[in-house]
Amino acid sequence: MSEERETRLLMISPNSMLTPDQLVRSIHAMNKEVKVKETCYGCLVEGRRDIVKEVLCQVRKKYTNEVFSKRRAYPAGDPRRCRAQHGTRPGYCQLEAEWALLSNVQYGLECADRGETVEQTPVKGPFSVRDFKRICEE
Repeated sequence: MSEERETRLLMISPNSMLTPDQLVRSIHAMNKEVKVKETCYGCLVEGRRDIVKEVLCQVRKKYTNEVFSKRRAYPAGDPRRCRAQHGTRPGYCQLEAEWALLSNVQYGLECADRGETVEQTPVKGPFSVRDFKRICEE
């Protein structure tokens, strides 16, 4: 990827009612010069960095706290990563773990938007081996 181009993963929170198809159609309706590839967790958006950022801003406005984004190192359809071309999928387990946590992030952001505060629970220090052993044996 050149410095001028960027590929972004757009991941939909599991608690959202938005589907990957709806997200892709929404991006296509923006009529921007980007490539969009639907995935099981959302979509990939690729194009000039400034245009991709515009798309991302519009998506965030439309789907507040439902769609999350991160940069992707490889372009969409890259043979080194594309399963259709028998590429490998390193990092997919990490992506799946991140996706599973998005509902918690969405909930936290929605609470913050409503002005709710969260009580801080006191952090306890590490257990000594003796205390840990005693707890396990009880």
